[in-house]
Amino acid sequence: MTLQISLRHRFAGFALDVAFDAPPGVTALFGRSGSGKSTVINAVAGLLRPDAGTITAAGSTLFDSAHGIDLPPHRRRIGYVFQDARLFPHLTVRQNLLYGRWFVPATPDAPDFTRIVDLLGIAPLLERRPATLSGGEKSRVAIGRAILSNPRLLALDEPLAALDEARKAEILPYLERLRDDLHLPILYVSHAMAEVARLANTVVLMDAGRVTASGPTAALLSDPATAPGLGLREAGALLTVRVAAQEDDGLTRLDSASGPLWLPRVAAPTGASLRIRILAQDVMLATSRPVGISALNILPATVRDIRQGDGPGALVRLDAKGEVILARITRRSAQALALTPGLPVYAIIKALSVAQENVGSG
Repeated sequence: MTLQISLRHRFAGFALDVAFDAPPGVTALFGRSGSGKSTVINAVAGLLRPDAGTITAAGSTLFDSAHGIDLPPHRRRIGYVFQDARLFPHLTVRQNLLYGRWFVPATPDAPDFTRIVDLLGIAPLLERRPATLSGGEKSRVAIGRAILSNPRLLALDEPLAALDEARKAEILPYLERLRDDLHLPILYVSHAMAEVARLANTVVLMDAGRVTASGPTAALLSDPATAPGLGLREAGALLTVRVAAQEDDGLTRLDSASGPLWLPRVAAPTGASLRIRILAQDVMLATSRPVGISALNILPATVRDIRQGDGPGALVRLDAKGEVILARITRRSAQALALTPGLPVYAIIKALSVAQENVGSG
């Protein structure tokens, strides 16, 4: 299902003017706080009436200011999950999960209760009340409640923002399962790039109420032109790899298009497909294959292009047998290595530089 959005809305001191398509899969709205992400998602859910524009989902019009169409929230079939879980404290987890079904007709394609409970790992929680749940458990229950309302799409407004890093790490694999197993379209609002890189198929980059870039996640994250909008420290690339072996010394060997990679133990079976995010600042370059160094990951690549900013840094985009790797180095280093498009180089990546939060299911 494709979601098509074209909106204009004005608040005091802020103007929203956006247009983009959200194709099937997870579409992440990414940007700093105040960029307009939540305004867009509230308009899609029917919680905000824009000044002008259109919203269509799979060809069905949810909002059209020119023709006076503005479906109320309950008719839009949007499963909305807020930052705070907003569970009903007087109901058990089971009753919270089933609450949405009270307002939608039973259909043959309605989500199966047992399957959703199993996907989210919340079967042991069913008879408990929200006050006894952890933050991660509440988030999973809120997501389950939204799915069981049989929505046409899920709208998740920074669902992990209130959680600490340990709870985020706990819930991200469940979100990956939903993405891969249910094929339910998801509009995901976040300002955490690690979440976006792991979950999203498409990224819409927003700033000051405007869309500054949009496209497939791997292409957008590895494009030097979008790095300023992402934040230079967040610049990096996504590689698709496959688990080749679990080594005896605690490392996992991964097969990539350009050669083997070793990372600290990844909890995935042999043969599993993964996506890993490698930050540009963690990549070193050499014009000949280095020897006598501690880094395990040395990948042959070719310089595709170099982007130099106003400061002392440069972003080098590499072609590693069809996959893109970004390296953030100094302009002085780029000049010393005489880097030019087409030059063969080696990308050097420390095994311990790839954090577990940057490894997800492919």
